[in-house]
Amino acid sequence: MKSDNRIPDGPTAELAAFCAGLRFDHLDKAARRGVRRHLLDTFGAIIAGTQGSPARIAERTIAELEPEGDIPVPGFSAKRQRLSAAYLMGASAHGLELDDGYRAGSVHPGAPVIPAVLAAAWGNKVDGRRVAAAIAAGYEVVTRVAETVHPASRKRGFHNTSITGVLGAAAAAASVLGLDARQTAHALAIAASSAAGLFAFLHGGGEIKRLHPGFAAREGLLAAHLARNGMTGPAGVLEVEDGFLQAFAGKADAAKLVAGLGESFNVSRCYIKPYACCRHLHPGLDAVIAIAREEGVAPGEIAAIEIGTYEIAAGHANGGWHDMPSAQMNYRFCTALAAARERVGIADFDADVLSEAELSALAGKVDVRVDDACEADYPRLRSAKVLVRTKAGAEHRRYIDEPLGSARHPLSDEALLVKFDEMVIPVLGEASNERLKSAVLAIQQIEDIDVLLNTPNAK
Repeated sequence: MKSDNRIPDGPTAELAAFCAGLRFDHLDKAARRGVRRHLLDTFGAIIAGTQGSPARIAERTIAELEPEGDIPVPGFSAKRQRLSAAYLMGASAHGLELDDGYRAGSVHPGAPVIPAVLAAAWGNKVDGRRVAAAIAAGYEVVTRVAETVHPASRKRGFHNTSITGVLGAAAAAASVLGLDARQTAHALAIAASSAAGLFAFLHGGGEIKRLHPGFAAREGLLAAHLARNGMTGPAGVLEVEDGFLQAFAGKADAAKLVAGLGESFNVSRCYIKPYACCRHLHPGLDAVIAIAREEGVAPGEIAAIEIGTYEIAAGHANGGWHDMPSAQMNYRFCTALAAARERVGIADFDADVLSEAELSALAGKVDVRVDDACEADYPRLRSAKVLVRTKAGAEHRRYIDEPLGSARHPLSDEALLVKFDEMVIPVLGEASNERLKSAVLAIQQIEDIDVLLNTPNAK
């Protein structure tokens, strides 16, 4: 076993140096806007997610295992210790399928990265400019690694959000803690040994998916602290033999990890969800909602809905929708919701909705299959071809190349603020909601980022 503590040149070292040297002034206008929007969206998802069953179980378990700490987690009454705060925020952010993502890597960067940043910053008088740079760094690592291993990693059964999220969390926490390039490289190397998360949740036990970003946030934060205190990991961990790329993708082009690094920032290319369900379903839902609104097709008039899409998305048409996690991942049920309600929100997955006979009957009319053209375009595009046939014999077609919320079809600032209100007001009330919005949208002016977590936890 080699014990060389040096960091050789290569993609891992280059990413580490980039993250260690990144400052707010390096961020272009698009990146600064992206940080504000994705921090707002993720913070809202954290707060809404604390009310979900997975986050509640996680919080109750932490309470049984360790004493309270000093870090508030908005949405929960008790304060938590640093690692557990990161864990609970990460689990909550992903808890209701509301969190952001990056199409080319099929990954949710905000849920692991932003909780790690907030927990790392707590009590250290970290200003908003430093936090913004750390978020941009974390997003860059998650998205670049995920894009490099996808779709091979997904086809091997891995969940990109957790396996690459731990690396982004480590990079972001290292940035907050002021680690140098060498320490940051070791933080990435340490975090890589904690990379885990299986897609087996598609076949039952789906609630565990919600906790994956929590594990990533916690282990990434721990990796950064270990590196700060002198712990080392394998040099060039991403690209070396027996390293990350080999383990999760078999063969992957390591040069993709750093191609164009620093020319622009991936935080400005990530999507924000308009629907509370798996992103792979969104192009089909956009099409169905467009047909319902533009053609005036009522759910009772529908004879059949045919969706052609890429293979990974089509795989979400299997199984049932007996609970919220399974329903949010089910293409047929979510399509029925879109056709019947012209929306797919959190409340649409309540138990009484899942058991509605009319929705189940409509879902039974949905056929999802692989379309060769959509498959060829993936992951460059997330596309769907939709045909709605009515009982009267009319046929309505739509093609969606990229769903709403993407960089190509962005969610407007106004729509994002409405989404934030819907996520936060039911949990914290209007006063705290307005305070949080104002703080996040002026992040570069915040002197101590702890103000975000100090938001009152009750209406």
